[in-house]
Amino acid sequence: MPVPLVRPCAVPLRAPLRRALSAVGAAALAWAALPAAGQPTTGLDFARAQQLALLRAPMLAARRAAVDAASQLRISAGELPDPKVSAGVDGLPISGPMRWQIAAEPMTQRSFAWMQDVPNAAKRAARRQGAEARTEREQALLTMEQLSVQRETAGAWLARWYAEQRLALFTGLEEENRLLRQTLDARVAAGSAMPADATMARQEALMLADRRDELVREQAQAQAALRRWLGDDASLPLAGPPPALAAERAALFAGIDRHADLRAFEPMQRMTQAEVAEAESMKRGDWAWQVMYSRRGSSFGDMVSFQFTFELPLWSAQRQDPQIAAKRNEAERIEAEREDMVRRRREELDMQLAELDELMRKAARLREAAVPLATERVALALAAYEGNRGDLAGVLAARRERAELGLRALELDARQQALRARLNYLIAEQR
Repeated sequence: MPVPLVRPCAVPLRAPLRRALSAVGAAALAWAALPAAGQPTTGLDFARAQQLALLRAPMLAARRAAVDAASQLRISAGELPDPKVSAGVDGLPISGPMRWQIAAEPMTQRSFAWMQDVPNAAKRAARRQGAEARTEREQALLTMEQLSVQRETAGAWLARWYAEQRLALFTGLEEENRLLRQTLDARVAAGSAMPADATMARQEALMLADRRDELVREQAQAQAALRRWLGDDASLPLAGPPPALAAERAALFAGIDRHADLRAFEPMQRMTQAEVAEAESMKRGDWAWQVMYSRRGSSFGDMVSFQFTFELPLWSAQRQDPQIAAKRNEAERIEAEREDMVRRRREELDMQLAELDELMRKAARLREAAVPLATERVALALAAYEGNRGDLAGVLAARRERAELGLRALELDARQQALRARLNYLIAEQR
C-alpha cells in the first residue's frame, strides 16, 4: 500500500530551493546572451589562436618550402644546358719505336673541345611558362592550406568555448540539485517529506554526474583538437566571446570561382598548356655547336675545328604527335575536374546554408517558446509539489528538461558558429 504524501509544512526550508530554481532558470534563459557577454581581455582569444596556428602549423612550413623550391626552379627554367668540355689525343702510336710517345710522332695531335647543346627557343619559352605556372600553383596550395588551418583552428576554438559554456550552465543545475537534497534531508528529518523523495534526489545526482562526465569529455576532446594547432598554448584560458561571423549567401555564391580549392586549377591548366607547347616544340628539333682546338707536332701548325649538330624529327607521327595528344588530353582532364569541383562546392554551399537556416529557426523557437515554457513548467511543478498536488518526480523531470533545453540551445549556437566559420574560410579575399 503506497504511503500517502505528507503535506510540507516547513516553509522556511523551501525558500532556498525556490531561490536556487529561479537562479538556474535565469541561467538557462541567459544562453542567448553568452556570446555578447564581457570577457577578460587576457588569455587565448579567437584572433590570437588564429595567429598562433598560422605560425606553428607544420603543413604551412611544408607549403612555404614548396613555394621557395618552385621559385628557385623558376630561375633556371629556359636556360641553356651546361656546356661540355672534352680533351683527347688523336693519332697516338701504340707500336714501333715511338709508341706511347705523344710528342714524338708529328701526326699525333692533342685536342680540346667546347660543346654546347641549344634547345630551340619555343622549348625554352615553354619551360619558363611551366616554371612560372608551377610557382603560382604552389602559392595557391599555400593559400588553401592557410585557410584550412584557420578554418580548423576556428572550429576547435569554438568547440572548446561552447563546451565550457555548457559546463558552466550545468554547474548551476548541480548546485540546484545539491540544495534540493539538503532541503529534503531537513524535511525528512522534520517528518514533512517522505524518505523516497530524498532517495529520488540522490538518484538524480547520479544521473547528473553521468551527464557531467559527457560534458567534460566533450571539453577535453575540443581542447585536444585545439592542441593540434596551438601546442601547449591550447591549455590557456579562453578570452573574449566568439567573433560575429556572417554568412552572406550572395557573396558566397558570387565568389565560388575564387574558392580556395579552385585556386590551384588555373596555374595547373597553364602548366599543362606549357607542356603542350614544349611537346609541339620538339617537332622543330634542337641543335648543338662545338669548337675544337688541336695541337700537333712542331713541324705542323695548330688547327681549329667547328661542328654543328641538328636533330631531325622525321617520324613525328610516331614520336611527337602522340605526346602532344596526351598533353592535350591532360589539359581537358584538368578542365573537367575543375568544373566538377565548382559543382561540388555549389552543392556543399547549398547544403550548408540550408543547415544553417534550419539551426537558426530551431534556435529561435527554443529561445522564444521552448525555454520560457520549460521555465513555466518548473514553476508549476514546484508549486504543485509545495501544495501537495504533485510529486517530486514531476519537479525533477521539469527541471531536467529545462536544463537540457539550455544545453541544447548552446549546442545549436555552437553548430551555427561552426558552420559560419567554415563558410568564412572558403575564399582568401574574404579574410
